[in-house]
Amino acid sequence: MRVAGWLLLMLSLALSLPTGATLRQAPEPELRSLLQQAVSEADSFEDRFDAEVWLLDMSTRLRRYVPDDLERLTLLRLVHREARRAELSPQLVLALIHAESHFDRFAISSVGAQGMMQVMPFWKAELGRPQDNLTDVATNLRYGCTILSYYLKRENGNMTRALARYNGSLGQTGYPAKVIGFWQDHWYVRD
Repeated sequence: MRVAGWLLLMLSLALSLPTGATLRQAPEPELRSLLQQAVSEADSFEDRFDAEVWLLDMSTRLRRYVPDDLERLTLLRLVHREARRAELSPQLVLALIHAESHFDRFAISSVGAQGMMQVMPFWKAELGRPQDNLTDVATNLRYGCTILSYYLKRENGNMTRALARYNGSLGQTGYPAKVIGFWQDHWYVRD
C-alpha cells in the first residue's frame, strides 16, 4: 500500500474514534474515491499529505452544509486555491462563506450581493466583465477572495476593519465578530 494511501486510511480510522460526545465515521468508499481524486487535482497544497489531511478534515466539517460529496470536495479545492492565490487562510474564507451565505451558491442578499461570498454585482461593471456569473462558485470565490485580500492589506492586517469593509459596515463590529466566531468555533486549524 502506498504511504499516502496508508496515511489516509490511518487518518480515516482516527477520525472514526469517539471524540467528545460525537462519533465520527470513516469515509464511505465512494467518498474515499472522490477524496483521492480531489487530492490528485489539488494544486494549491504544498504536498499530497497536506491536501489529504486538509480536505478530509474540512470535508467532515462541511458535510452538514454541503451534503453531496463531489460538490463539497470541489468547493473545498476551489476555496483552498483561491484563498492561497489571494494570500488568505482558506479557513477564514470558509468562515466568511458560513456567515455570508451558509454555503448557498445562489444566495442573494437584500441589497443584491450574490453567491457564496456575497459579492456585489457592481464589481462586474467596474471590471468591464458584465458576462461574469457571480453564482458560479469559482467566479464568486475569485472576486470575494481578491476583495477581502485587498481590504486586509489596506487595513494593515486588521481583521476586524477588513471584514467590516468587506461587509460594508466599517465602524461596526457585529459582522467581523460573527465571521471570526465561525472561524474560531468551526473552521480553525492550527498550522
